[in-house]
Amino acid sequence: MTRELEELVERARKIEMTPEAERVQRQSFVYGNTHIENDRITRELVAEVDREIETAKHVAPKEPS
Repeated sequence: MTRELEELVERARKIEMTPEAERVQRQSFVYGNTHIENDRITRELVAEVDREIETAKHVAPKEPS
């Protein structure tokens, strides 16, 4: 690795992403990887599903019957 690349990697290790930045990166990754296989996948669909998953994480699980 060149010295310049090593410095960039070291700087990148120190970056702390905000929850918003993580969400944007996650959605971009999901869209990029799913749209390749299925052109009906849209950025809007990915965002909608991401919101649903985040909402479900914050809902208390139901007690078993």
